[in-house]
Amino acid sequence: MTTPSTAPARPRRRAPADLPFRFADRGLAETLAAERDEPDWLRAERIEAWTAFEALPIESNQLYTPYVDLRAADLLETRPYVTDAPAGLGEDLADLDLPDGVRVETFGQWYERDPEGFRRALEGGATLPADDKLAMLARGFWSHGRHVEVAAGVAVHDAIRLRWLSAAPDRALVSRTVIELGAGASASVVEEEVPGGPPIACAEGERVPQGLFHGTTEVVLGEGASLALASIQDHGPDQVVFQHRHARIGEAATLHWALAQLGGRLVRSRVDNRLEGDRSSVEQVEIVFGAEEQLFDLTSYTRHVGRDTTGNLLSKGVLLDRSRSFMKGLITIERSAVGTDSFLGEFGMNLSKSARAVAIPSLEIDQPDCRRAAHSSSVGPIDPTQLFYLESRGIAPDEARKFIVLGFLEPVVAAVPLEDARDRLRELLDAKWAAGLPSVASAA
Repeated sequence: MTTPSTAPARPRRRAPADLPFRFADRGLAETLAAERDEPDWLRAERIEAWTAFEALPIESNQLYTPYVDLRAADLLETRPYVTDAPAGLGEDLADLDLPDGVRVETFGQWYERDPEGFRRALEGGATLPADDKLAMLARGFWSHGRHVEVAAGVAVHDAIRLRWLSAAPDRALVSRTVIELGAGASASVVEEEVPGGPPIACAEGERVPQGLFHGTTEVVLGEGASLALASIQDHGPDQVVFQHRHARIGEAATLHWALAQLGGRLVRSRVDNRLEGDRSSVEQVEIVFGAEEQLFDLTSYTRHVGRDTTGNLLSKGVLLDRSRSFMKGLITIERSAVGTDSFLGEFGMNLSKSARAVAIPSLEIDQPDCRRAAHSSSVGPIDPTQLFYLESRGIAPDEARKFIVLGFLEPVVAAVPLEDARDRLRELLDAKWAAGLPSVASAA
């Protein structure tokens, strides 16, 4: 008689949309509230967000469900920060020299100074998309936050710099940034997301520990306010990055996004623009430079609500090696949005035969009286006619390809409102190009 096999069962294979972590539960929400001595309303806010998080799918838009892939993330052993933080976090807030009417502070400082204003801004989650699971993760489980406030009528001439550090290996940093500009105020903000330390060296075959950085940027612009916000994301190769940017744009207010995605193993980013006020406008440019096995998942939603609103949105991706990108965008024009002018463009440049880019621009129009409602997309290699033109002027092939690629990405670089940050971004792009040059040459 044979004995049945007692070999251990294989672990269940993860589906592309399975969450790569398990720390987000009611117990953590209550622990955050208790250990941080938070008021009852904030504890209830965390529990409400946890309930929504449990109920929501990872992708609520059925058009985009085939383009979710979280399998590169391995965060099952990850522990979130509660009262501790990555070493060096917050040093950017030391010795700030700010003009009157401007505040840059932690959430803790904000609550101590103005508990009612803090509650009005956060309670109910009005500055985050209610239909997004990962946005509810930030709403319910944040441990660190930044608040930027510019009073009505104040013009800030020097860019405000915010710096976020990567989470340590096997740790998760869930953070929020709230930016509020009063009526007629203007400012520029540069957000830098950088490694918190050198990468961890592991023996061959050993698990490389990942960290999770989850950050939001929540913008509220009053009547006639103007904000230029640039973000340079350069997390290390073993960081999983989730981002949400959500803006409520008031009457005649203007918002300019300039977003650069360079680092991370897996990046999932969502931008929501709500043009609520008449004559409000948004300009958004987001670039990706991917290499090796990186995956960038970018989604953009722009909703026109007020009359005579304007939206210009552009996503560009350059991919080396086996990197991938999903660029997904939806413009929604509500019935009230008479006179809308909106454009969405998504363009990918594949520099190797194994790179993959997907572009899915779309429109949802409920108001036919529009000045413009259009989208455009393309994915392909370097344009050979551009390459021929440069080479015919005596430029070497590798230099010609570099000029074309970096020129393709320049719209974001030029929009960064701080000179040393622009220089740093150009250096990062140069370094990434140099590292990937062998694979570009082999694919030529």
